[in-house]
Amino acid sequence: MVDLVIRGATIVDGLGHEPRRADLAVTDGRIIAIGEIKDKGAETIDAGGLTLAPGIVDVHTHYDAQVTWDTTLSPSPSLGVTTAVIGNCGFGIVPAPPAVRDLVIRNLSVVEGMDLDALRQGIAWDFESFSDYMAMLRRRGAYANLAVLAGHSTIRTAVMGEAASQRTDATPEELAKMKAMVADAMANGAIGLGASYSLNHSGFGGVPMPSTIAPMSELDALVGAMGPRGKGVVAIASGVKTPAELEPMAAKYGRPFFQGTGMAMYNEQEPARALGIFDACAAALRRGNGLYIQIPCQPLSFDFTMANAYPFYSHSAFDPIKAFTPEQLTSVYRDPSWRAKFRENAKNPRPGMIFQGNWDRVMVAVAQKPANAKYVNRYLHDIAKAEGRDPLDVMLDLSLDEGLETAFLGRFLNVGDEGVARLLKHEAGVVALSDAGAHLIYMCDAGFGLHFLSHWVRERGDFDIVEGIRRLTSHPADLYGIRNRGRIAVGAQADLLLFDQATVGVSPAERVADLPGGGRRTIRRPTGVHGVFCNGIRTFDGKDYAKHAKGPGHVLDTFNNSVGSHSAIAAQ
Repeated sequence: MVDLVIRGATIVDGLGHEPRRADLAVTDGRIIAIGEIKDKGAETIDAGGLTLAPGIVDVHTHYDAQVTWDTTLSPSPSLGVTTAVIGNCGFGIVPAPPAVRDLVIRNLSVVEGMDLDALRQGIAWDFESFSDYMAMLRRRGAYANLAVLAGHSTIRTAVMGEAASQRTDATPEELAKMKAMVADAMANGAIGLGASYSLNHSGFGGVPMPSTIAPMSELDALVGAMGPRGKGVVAIASGVKTPAELEPMAAKYGRPFFQGTGMAMYNEQEPARALGIFDACAAALRRGNGLYIQIPCQPLSFDFTMANAYPFYSHSAFDPIKAFTPEQLTSVYRDPSWRAKFRENAKNPRPGMIFQGNWDRVMVAVAQKPANAKYVNRYLHDIAKAEGRDPLDVMLDLSLDEGLETAFLGRFLNVGDEGVARLLKHEAGVVALSDAGAHLIYMCDAGFGLHFLSHWVRERGDFDIVEGIRRLTSHPADLYGIRNRGRIAVGAQADLLLFDQATVGVSPAERVADLPGGGRRTIRRPTGVHGVFCNGIRTFDGKDYAKHAKGPGHVLDTFNNSVGSHSAIAAQ
């Protein structure tokens, strides 16, 4: 019996072949036929010429906590995603010894912009070890396939407690325990190891996230504990670590490193810097060593208030105040000496910081008082120039006038289509960094794939539909060793996205209050999407999520080793 037939679709297979009009049949979650199909399915869909592509593969998400209370993984499946990698930057929630659980989520709430009350109320701690967590995912069933990274910071916290953010060097006994936890995670199906050396990654109360203070020798030991040569990937928020620093480790263990860093995002203040990093990775690829850059296809933008000023947290003026209440912050922001310190920080940013002192990129998005409506949709630099003031004072005075509820929009990096396009097309680039599930207070880039199709394919034409789909599907899937995903082919899993090329895209950001305890988050909605299917089962119909007692996503735990593949991939 055929479970699903989709008739008359224009199929773009994700593998680089030319589109063709055909039918597609699915049984038991796999594609069994492509062509003219006469059999009827238990469900038959007339695609009417709509485009049928593989589901989007999002290799940089943070659904580790949300999946414990929301198996739909909202909003990603509605935005075309059928496979997600979680545990990025090393900030997962497992292993989870009871004594450190609240410490883990306190840090997570700050570094990934999550509602702490929602985490405390929403997470059901029915797991402790990595195998427990994988079993929980299988029991619950998500609306997308999930692959899980072992997390350096989480593992360090499990072993060292609060000292993980205070002490640079682990003892030999502590390091041995960390290595055992990495090995255990890999034995139980982890796709690889996540870590961070980002300057922007601070936890609760301004403490550094644990992995960011660990010596490179510790990372080397953990990468070595992952198992046989070539097994698994390393996903690292690399901060100011250079390709030259990472390539020896990639060569030593035969594992690809996927870097996410503001250093490699386009910045017109230093337009050559990112391209130089990409070219260094390409040179490593030609030597057979897997070094890639996760590159976002959208500007790195943040919605924020001065009550939650995440984009500024890497500046030292904020170190002692990151966990302050709005009442405490009010007195700090009035203090001329504190303003002077932040002003000096803004004039002397370090490479890799989100905010580079570019006040011409920070806009007033929402003002609370009618008298301040004149500032909305204006950049702080322009307001300051018009009023003969300093932009920092404009931001703080306006915030104080509105009880720190003024909303700002910062567009800090990856701005400038011509510069960004060169990076997106680069052989060392992987379209990623949606951060879906995180930074909910500030932004929602979970719709990166639909934005890519609307902006870079339809509007600008930097990619044709064939290459655009490939870059969102089989390209990341193959680099990460994810089997039978990201492609429309007989025998592949039926992860599918049905859409209209003329209207596909994402809505403007929208605030909703649907987190545990009524917490607020930012979401986006799709346009032009007519159906999303995971393993042949519809998860989203274009308007609403399908109702399933258990989601159809698989927990991915077996991957292709990538030994020897990198130079060939780079040459494609």
